[in-house]
Amino acid sequence: MPTPDTPTTPKLTRRRALTALGLAGAGVAGVTGLAACTGDKSPIWNGGNDGGEKPQETPPKASVTISGPAADAKDVPAGTEIVFAATEAQTTEVSLKDANGAEVKGAMHPDGAGWLPEKALAYGATYTATVTATGDDGKPATATATFTTMAKPAASKQVGVSSFLADNAVIGVGMVLIFKTGRTIPKAQRAAFQRRLLVSTEPFQEGVWTWYSGSELHWRPKVFWKAGTKVFVHVRAGGLPLGGGYYGRRDSTLVCSVGPDIQLRVNDKTHQMTVLKDGKAVKTIPVSLGRPTMPSSSGTMIIIEKKRKTVFDTMDDPNPANRYRTNIDYAQRLTWGGEFIHAAPWSVQHQGKRNVSHGCVNVSMANAAYLFNNTLVGTPLTTAGTPRKLEYGNGWTDWDKPWEEYVKGSAIPYEPPAEPTPDPSAEPSTAPSADPSASPSTPAA
Repeated sequence: MPTPDTPTTPKLTRRRALTALGLAGAGVAGVTGLAACTGDKSPIWNGGNDGGEKPQETPPKASVTISGPAADAKDVPAGTEIVFAATEAQTTEVSLKDANGAEVKGAMHPDGAGWLPEKALAYGATYTATVTATGDDGKPATATATFTTMAKPAASKQVGVSSFLADNAVIGVGMVLIFKTGRTIPKAQRAAFQRRLLVSTEPFQEGVWTWYSGSELHWRPKVFWKAGTKVFVHVRAGGLPLGGGYYGRRDSTLVCSVGPDIQLRVNDKTHQMTVLKDGKAVKTIPVSLGRPTMPSSSGTMIIIEKKRKTVFDTMDDPNPANRYRTNIDYAQRLTWGGEFIHAAPWSVQHQGKRNVSHGCVNVSMANAAYLFNNTLVGTPLTTAGTPRKLEYGNGWTDWDKPWEEYVKGSAIPYEPPAEPTPDPSAEPSTAPSADPSASPSTPAA
């Protein structure tokens, strides 16, 4: 026992003990160190760590980067989309907000190459894109890019896109979707522009865009439309670069539907037209086609326009023998060169027997009225057996090319869609094809 003269060791409080050991404020790690001095076994952190510090959490398995628009990019086209790359991602989410934090609606493009805003962005505005990728570990990885769109281009630098069809039109089963641009689109920009013409149908039908010319595109289903099909086209051209400093003027839409399945077949050998409904013959009509010096075209055409009354005027034809001015009833145009289906009461005695017209399909007044009342713009007519083959482009001759040739007109290499094909138990209508040649250049009667 200590004696009164022996100094005693001062009693240390816990705070003073930590201070004496130089561990004041060391937190949990300091306390653990003190415990080790008393002989307790020190715990070891995952991964081993001589410094006694807890290592960082395992990073997310997924990763994501935004490649367009680049961060802090200026003068970005208003028709831009968000392009990104994600690896080991189970899900990806894209968020686009304007400078006020308002969310911009959009969705992935059907080809999966980018996220497309629901409509063209505002000009001269700032946006922030955020892409979040999550892997099977449940940990999100994010990438962001803030960018500013270009100033609105001058009106003279904006290109309009128009549809031949009006909204809510009812079309024949052979009708093609036709869109024209206000100027020729350079070949280098055609794929990008075509990619922004989105077609959806109900029920699904396989189809493809083809460039009919540098300023005209047609979309044709692989086989004739199924009666009753609903068609929706979304033209996403607003603010899209179209080459030479030109940009799409605006986005637009088209909604239409397909009418009854009516098809016309003409046989020059028998001088008869067969009317088919839903694939079954419902009427046979005597016809007179083009005389030997002005034969009708063989091939598949579609009705371009319908006029209850009109006048055929060829008085400017260089050949006096071909000049005439005639009132016409129930005219239905088939070619730009002047072939029509129409009433020809003056040739009834020849109909069903011989060809006397200037290239048109002559029928009686009663049969012309029947056809006029039962057909639509887009109803297909196929003529066979004449010495003249239909010239491709003389009218809407899309069906006069085999599908394998037609798809070559697309600026984007054609690949069959992943969607299921129509019910195999259904018998789709198909159109025969004919090789292109020449056609009349004036209205034919």
